[in-house]
Amino acid sequence: MKNNTKFEKILSVATALLLWQLVAVIISEEVLLVSPVKVFIRLSELIFEKSFWSAILFSFIRITSGFFIAIIIGTLLAIIAYRFKIAEVFLWPYISIIKSTPVASFIILCLIWLSSSTLPIFISTIIVIPIVYTNMLAGFKSTDKKILEMAEIFNLSFKKKLLFIYLPKIKPHFISACTVSIGLAWKSGIAAEIIGIPSGSMGEMLYNAKLYLATADLFSWTVAIIVISILFEKLVLLIINKLFSSFGGL
Repeated sequence: MKNNTKFEKILSVATALLLWQLVAVIISEEVLLVSPVKVFIRLSELIFEKSFWSAILFSFIRITSGFFIAIIIGTLLAIIAYRFKIAEVFLWPYISIIKSTPVASFIILCLIWLSSSTLPIFISTIIVIPIVYTNMLAGFKSTDKKILEMAEIFNLSFKKKLLFIYLPKIKPHFISACTVSIGLAWKSGIAAEIIGIPSGSMGEMLYNAKLYLATADLFSWTVAIIVISILFEKLVLLIINKLFSSFGGL
């Protein structure tokens, strides 16, 4: 069954690449749309350039830092909101505003207060917090009240309640939050770099590629961002599953 799923995914990717190649040939104008073959060739050239890896490292550190900060803040806010109803009420307008405000508005506004190099960290953090908060709060609220009452009757310690009651309920919500927010962290972080243009970032490379109509570079950097985002997501999910497994095989 897994082999069939992998084959289907490979087939769908191959079909998409073939369609891309066909459209590129029909348009026959590389400034508008470069072929996947040209992108692969250009990407294979970029990976041997020092600036390519330094730009990846620059952006990776800042965007992933923002993601992990958001995980901590969002989880803590969810715990507080779960314990104190008044906190959930007061947090509601802030979470709603962040979820509804366009990323570009945040970026332009934050450029007034922050340097371009710290902007991706803050933007990634602020965009991910609502996702983590809402998912974690939903996880806490899904905990069966009767089981919690039973735990109180039998005087279960906080550690046991955490391991055997809360964590099993939280796990799917936490994984869902991470799965959704990692992609958003990268999208918002790179968008912040494109607008703020911090020197030596992936966003700067994308901006320069657009400025000089280097379409092959533009697509190559985009492919690199997608691949890094996917690999980072898989790594994070692997670590999360390992951590939960260490807590009593959850």
